[in-house]
Amino acid sequence: MARKPQTAIGLMSGTSMDGVDAALIETDGGAKVDFGPSLTLPYDDDFRAALAGCLDTAASLTRRDCRPAPLREVESELNRRHADAVKALLKQAGRSASGIGVIGFHGHTVLHRPQQGLTVQLGDGAWLAKETGIDVVSDFRAADVAAGGQGAPMVPAYHRALAGRLGLSGPLAFLNIGGVSNLTFIGGRGGVLAFDCGPGNALIDDWVRQNDHGDMDTGGALAAAGKVDRAKVAQWLANSYFARSPPKSLDRNEFATATRVELSLQDGAATLTALSAAAVHAALRHLPEAPGLWIVCGGGRRNPVIMAALSGILPGRVTAAEDHGLRGDDIEAQAFGFLAVRALQGLPITYPGTTGAKKPLSGGVIHRK
Repeated sequence: MARKPQTAIGLMSGTSMDGVDAALIETDGGAKVDFGPSLTLPYDDDFRAALAGCLDTAASLTRRDCRPAPLREVESELNRRHADAVKALLKQAGRSASGIGVIGFHGHTVLHRPQQGLTVQLGDGAWLAKETGIDVVSDFRAADVAAGGQGAPMVPAYHRALAGRLGLSGPLAFLNIGGVSNLTFIGGRGGVLAFDCGPGNALIDDWVRQNDHGDMDTGGALAAAGKVDRAKVAQWLANSYFARSPPKSLDRNEFATATRVELSLQDGAATLTALSAAAVHAALRHLPEAPGLWIVCGGGRRNPVIMAALSGILPGRVTAAEDHGLRGDDIEAQAFGFLAVRALQGLPITYPGTTGAKKPLSGGVIHRK
């Protein structure tokens, strides 16, 4: 039975902590996906620092609903910024709230320890529904983690829909390089396997910030000017995470000690960039067959040093999302709009091959306006 398409807004605040991404899509939660406008509301330095501080505060949490005062204050501001993004997107699109079926609100992850049955995302879906006048689905990861899954990655169901929209067959991989890198492998027979590969942009960004050189290595300029310390990369790759079979996922700060090296600014950037690429290569051992095509999305696709390194070490063709008519900065936000529609329909959003859950699971908490 055909499902009626809905208009949805997806919201994403990723581990790179650069801002709120908002994207409008029309979808039936299945094969039909049409793209609408999108925007990003960047975080200012003060709020980015406040979010970073939440990672330290959250490290001691034992319950996902616990909100010590620092987290509560930041969550309130995070809610407001997401509401602002929704209102700005509606204005840009010339749409009213009444024309939107649902908002998919990921929130911002401050702690992810699925091995302890714990994942914490800041964001109040009930407040956002009342503020925007639109139904909201939030807490996408919680049900999967409660059922013994990793609660990540969450986007593979959408990646599979995009592959169908593009008429692509496997073996291929969608590679998202955000703060953490994750991949979705789609096999020649359509099977899906997904997991976090390892560090993405987070360590590079943290390195640049702690050296008072801005927020990121723009265009990979620092890495291009530096020399890779291969011994350090090999040392980090010896971490048991890379050998562990999927399903598996990472907390943003899992490899934070890698930024405590004694290297020049340029050599540190080059070395951490090499680690990000090597982490993807290390993931090949877990795939049933080599992808013939890689579609790279997330901020990492704009770093020519990462893209060149990936092209040099991965089998198959490495491409950016834009090479396929996709907007690489929008995919995760679009995905949460897509997943929200699926959640409203009671359809699965996670699968054994993507999170290790024992069976396909729906998820998310629905908040009525």
